[in-house]
Amino acid sequence: MSGFISVSRNAEILEIILDKPKVNAICVATSRELGQVYTEFRDDPELRVAIFSCAGDGIFSAGWDLKAAEQGEDYLSDPGVGGWWGFTSMTDLLKPVIVAVNGHAIGASFEMLTRADFVIAAEHAEFWLPEIHRGIPPEIASYTLPRLLPRQKAMEMLMTGKHFSARELAELGLINEVVAPGQALASARRLAGELLLGAPLALAAIKQVVQLSQQMSLEQYYQSMYDQAWPALDQALHSEDFEEGINAFMEKRDPDWKGR
Repeated sequence: MSGFISVSRNAEILEIILDKPKVNAICVATSRELGQVYTEFRDDPELRVAIFSCAGDGIFSAGWDLKAAEQGEDYLSDPGVGGWWGFTSMTDLLKPVIVAVNGHAIGASFEMLTRADFVIAAEHAEFWLPEIHRGIPPEIASYTLPRLLPRQKAMEMLMTGKHFSARELAELGLINEVVAPGQALASARRLAGELLLGAPLALAAIKQVVQLSQQMSLEQYYQSMYDQAWPALDQALHSEDFEEGINAFMEKRDPDWKGR
């Protein structure tokens, strides 16, 4: 590891912090390191939720490291197993990823948020895509934003470089919660605790269905479900946890999830 990434475990929660002076810019090497971290998170049965954040409270991240680009890093260089930021293209990561944004998210860091499962942002944070003024098409956001927003609003973000506040993005549904400065990580930890109350196999099934069904018609989706084409969903429905959830409800007690 380069020393820019710190990882800590709190029981079933993994916290990942990027601290790369001065502006937490992302490059291929950093993405590959983050990919290793998320791969270990994916494969560790004891870990259930990941929280990612960047150090500092001014700029969360300035996006792609243009110094690396100046030194020859190609826009289409292989960023590693999980794609840029380590998880954005990791379709087999079936555990929740929360991003806590404590400052301005610019360019590629704003794009990364569109692939997170939950986003908590400080109220002073701003978000924008300056790539259009750098001659660079936003790689991830050009795919994700038109699927998350009305076309015209997505095009405004992609093509103008306009700044958006945390509250504006919350109103558009891109941010789950807006909090006071310095409270994003604490709020993300509370949310992670809430997620731990859910059955792990059911969470995995939800994420798999969400990821794989986006290009399907409703008819195709239901047919795939009845054909048992969703391994994580099939596992959840035939698990001990499925029975435990029903039994706990009937017995009016908290469920004791086993992840099996």
